[in-house]
Amino acid sequence: MLFYIIAILVLMIDQLSKYLIRIYIDINETFTLWGMQLTHIENSGMAGGLFPGNARLFGVAAVLFVIGVLYIRRNGDMKGALIDSSFGFLVGGAIGNGIDRLMFGQVTDFIPRSGGILNVADHAIEIGMLLFIIYVVVSWWKDKR
Repeated sequence: MLFYIIAILVLMIDQLSKYLIRIYIDINETFTLWGMQLTHIENSGMAGGLFPGNARLFGVAAVLFVIGVLYIRRNGDMKGALIDSSFGFLVGGAIGNGIDRLMFGQVTDFIPRSGGILNVADHAIEIGMLLFIIYVVVSWWKDKR
């Protein structure tokens, strides 16, 4: 159940934030919200603007990734709150960006950070990857003992 709760929350927050940005903020406009400077851009590629114009291809990759995670959750040996949380963040982020890529041909980004401008889904994917690495290390450590 934790997997679904996290995935749905990430997806809802991501899509709501992108919707509000698209509706109220012009492209390339910078604004301040709660002391944070945000900039609205549209990215037709992947992270950091790499491979521009391939958003739909990356959208299909997101669908395949989600199918793969669902398959692993159903048939794999990975169990527990840590991996469920990891997969929840990863799937929620993948679906969030996948929706943008497949529906609009680009992803709405607005959170500047060193190395580029990201969105909620991107940050969820980063959290999911960090939790996945922790899960792998902890599993390895348990197996060694």
